[in-house]
Amino acid sequence: MSDRDKYEAKPDDRSDNVEKIQGMVQDTIQNIEKSHDTMKHSSGEDKEQIKAKNKRREEAIEGMRQEIKDEADR
Repeated sequence: MSDRDKYEAKPDDRSDNVEKIQGMVQDTIQNIEKSHDTMKHSSGEDKEQIKAKNKRREEAIEGMRQEIKDEADR
């Protein structure tokens, strides 16, 4: 087996992409819910950091949902 054969790219298998992305959406939603509990016991800068992170999470969810739609349209 040559070095080239060892490092050859595997075929792109997207058959379960939608399922994987849906799982990532669920995990992200759970992280947002957990952070709401943490925020109850936080204040000041910690609370602001959690809010900022949740905003990024919500943006990521929007992107993942668009990706699910794109994958489903294939």
